[in-house]
Amino acid sequence: MRTADMTVAQVAALLDNMDAPAKLIDDLRSDKRISIIKLVAKWHKRQQELLAEKKRLLQMYRYEENYRQKGFTVIAGVDEAGRGPLAGPVVVGAVILPHDCFLPHLNDSKQLSARQREVLYKEIKEIAIAVHYCVMDREVIDQLNIYQATVSAMYRVLEELETTPQAVLIDAVPLPKLKVPSLSIVGGDAASASIAAASIIAKVERDRIMNEMDELYPVYGFAKHKGYATREHIQALQKYGPCPIHRKSFEPIKSWGG
Repeated sequence: MRTADMTVAQVAALLDNMDAPAKLIDDLRSDKRISIIKLVAKWHKRQQELLAEKKRLLQMYRYEENYRQKGFTVIAGVDEAGRGPLAGPVVVGAVILPHDCFLPHLNDSKQLSARQREVLYKEIKEIAIAVHYCVMDREVIDQLNIYQATVSAMYRVLEELETTPQAVLIDAVPLPKLKVPSLSIVGGDAASASIAAASIIAKVERDRIMNEMDELYPVYGFAKHKGYATREHIQALQKYGPCPIHRKSFEPIKSWGG
């Protein structure tokens, strides 16, 4: 069927495919129908956005590519969620992505909406070579301090990862005891695809835990602020005092006597 004989709905269905044949696009350029002109313009805009996203993601593989050029092909990214909150665990994620996999909108989990994180979480779980996460509870955080608890969780998550990595990329925290090459990158969750994927795993898993904690301790609003020191959270602490998942080593809870 010639494009001139197609309905607008038929053309729209064809242009839903980002890999539409070049001949189809050429034929549609000569179509004078306003609706078709708008559809083609929209298709071109999506193409430009897709190319820009591919370019951005290619940059996010530069650290992985550096390791691959040295012969390391199995590269894990590691990141945490929950170092700053007054309550709940710290969760560390580790992910090994296949070479140059394309995950649109992959980024630092803090730059994404909850819905975007959930979508990417599922995609990462489906496409990754290996995914794992580790939870360090409030008791361990108070015993070791938050930094050491995070470091301990990072070592553990890598030890428990189903596939042993040949190299590791970590967001900010150095792990000198690793037996494989590693690189600590400040702001790594926005610079490395592997670390970004790990940050999403850690964030989604921690958010789910805090949603469960909200059901156990509803007066604090954990489902909304996830344990961070929001005004609502501080007011609830002042009114009700800390609950069992509040970090006793964190201020102002520490000054209140836990």
